[in-house]
Amino acid sequence: MEFTCLSKGRGSHFPPCHILNLGGIKILLDCPLDLSALTPFSPVTTAFYALPSLEEDKVDANNDVGSMAVPAKRQKIENQPDNKTLIFAEPWYKTVMNLHLWNPSFIDVVLISSPMGILGLPFLTQMKGFSAKIYATEVSARLGELVMRDLVSMHKELKQFYGPTETDFPVWLRQEEVEKIPSVLREIILGKDGTELGGLRPLYSEADVNDCVLKIQKLKYAEEVCYNGILVIKAFSSGVEMGSCNWILDSPKGDVGYLSNSSFISSQVAAFDYQSLQGTDTLIYSDFSSLNSTEDVKDEENESVQLADKLPMSSHGLVGLYHNAKEDSEEMEKLAFICSCAIESIKGGGSVFIPINQFGIFLQLLEEVSKAIDASAMKVPIYIISSVAEDLLAYLNIVPEWLSRQRQERLFDGEPLFDHVKLLDDKKIHVLPNIHSEKFWMHSREPCIVFCSHWSLRLGPVVHLLQRWHKDPKSLLILEGGVNPPQLALLPFKPMAMKVLQCHFQPGIGLRRVRSLLETLQPKTLLFPEEFRPHISFPSEKFRSVLYYSEGKTSKVSCKDGFELKIPATPASNFYWNAFKEQEINLARVNGELIIENARYHLLLDNTEKNSNGRTNSVSFRKPELEKLLATFSNFGINASVEHQKMNSESQIQCLIHTADPYKAVIEIGTSSVVITTAGENVASHLYKALDSVLKGN
Repeated sequence: MEFTCLSKGRGSHFPPCHILNLGGIKILLDCPLDLSALTPFSPVTTAFYALPSLEEDKVDANNDVGSMAVPAKRQKIENQPDNKTLIFAEPWYKTVMNLHLWNPSFIDVVLISSPMGILGLPFLTQMKGFSAKIYATEVSARLGELVMRDLVSMHKELKQFYGPTETDFPVWLRQEEVEKIPSVLREIILGKDGTELGGLRPLYSEADVNDCVLKIQKLKYAEEVCYNGILVIKAFSSGVEMGSCNWILDSPKGDVGYLSNSSFISSQVAAFDYQSLQGTDTLIYSDFSSLNSTEDVKDEENESVQLADKLPMSSHGLVGLYHNAKEDSEEMEKLAFICSCAIESIKGGGSVFIPINQFGIFLQLLEEVSKAIDASAMKVPIYIISSVAEDLLAYLNIVPEWLSRQRQERLFDGEPLFDHVKLLDDKKIHVLPNIHSEKFWMHSREPCIVFCSHWSLRLGPVVHLLQRWHKDPKSLLILEGGVNPPQLALLPFKPMAMKVLQCHFQPGIGLRRVRSLLETLQPKTLLFPEEFRPHISFPSEKFRSVLYYSEGKTSKVSCKDGFELKIPATPASNFYWNAFKEQEINLARVNGELIIENARYHLLLDNTEKNSNGRTNSVSFRKPELEKLLATFSNFGINASVEHQKMNSESQIQCLIHTADPYKAVIEIGTSSVVITTAGENVASHLYKALDSVLKGN
């Protein structure tokens, strides 16, 4: 087995991506987009106001013939990036580094672990030669489809603003133009050494999304599906997002577990089903988000050791140990603090803007904010602005198998899974397809609370609302932490008088819990990120093999020797076994068809050739010695004579043994086989016993 880490990703919006070669089957694990690479581009609103001044700068530059004018300007751009140093052009989108170096026709299977892991898939499905089978959970496929459609819809505004391009290669990617981009922004697009240039692509179309979605085979929770008879695939909840999952891959060479971004804190979605990953031959650990919580290891190292010793084997015990009241209270305190800041801004006459795209967090914030408004006795409208908002809210209320037990109990009580159903009925929230909706401008009033796309702050309704409110010190912008550096994300809207609150959600498993979790899972071989080595060590007595992998490098993992073969019990009991003591093996020769089904080899025996004693064939590692063979025949009362043959290229027979009394037969001894020819089956069986005793050395 070979494992290549293409990208370690950056949080839930850009999950890791890997290539796994399992017994010759090449598997792509997730295909995301790095939407943080939109940061160097200007949103439409900033471009609209900045372009006139840029034209003036261009005229001034043309009138200035001084040789130091251009270098001085570049030096200024390098040190102080501002809204004029952004790229004023239709953006290209960044796929996974190094994925473009792989021949798409070599990929056999694609596994999508989360809704965000699907965003780069249309680029792949439209490539020549791509024919891989794509698997994703029903929820990940549907939510990912909605996100892609929303992305295409938001990008249309940029295409309309900048118009069609004259060439396939944009001007801003020319060498002389790239050098003018400040290094901090240039690195986001091209990487530290420019190697990520090959991953840039113009965005796909709605037709590409439709074609991509049709090629996805959608799986239910824990549904088992078999690829080509040789690979059994199952998905289990990772506890992070609705539809997000970890994978179990079962093959004749052993089973492989893939642990993606996971979390024990799952008050909204189905709990992290870690038990399905126990005891695998190989476990791939790919939750890089745990690196965001290094303080857990530094501050609570002793507690980590104690937890590892006391960790129970039952799934309820593990989830109960970590999903405790303290952590629940911390999450609720975080949400309560956000709501209190929102209410404070509303009371001060400002509006609240929340461009958060994690579905679980979005729904939870929506519910808590609406409760806070009711508790304050204020009447504040809540707007949800997105081209897919209506479909999204409708779909999220019909996926109970991917929700937490508390949410499922609401369904059994005859209540909606989420509060937004009642809020819509009561007209406390308003769903709008876009910012230009007539309904929004005719009926909107301020202060208000707005949920909308996009967290990058570069496209969608967010750019228009920020342009409107960024100078209002009474208004509040709530950003998700760990996605984009605020100073760069807010660059187009500076100077910012608007208050900004940055919040971090769900850091993953957490470093303090990683070792205790892996000790409970007890894989035979663990593939673990190199970045974790300084923080976590594994005792040799509990882990047989730990292999560390790095981005851009291939790790080779040895699989178990041999494979299991299923044979029907009744015929197998009648096999004639030959025991070889020196080699410590038993052999039997059979006639049948070897097939593979559900990752297991099966032997279908041929019943057309019936033999009561089953001794027509045998296997030996040595040739019979003629003197011993003749002596054995004599002991059996058989008279035999030897006729030596001349060896040539056409004949492989070394000699013939003729028996006349009491049995008439001919025994051909060749270089690799012995054949007994006689008229009667009983005679052949008698001679076989004598020959078999010689071959076994008796």
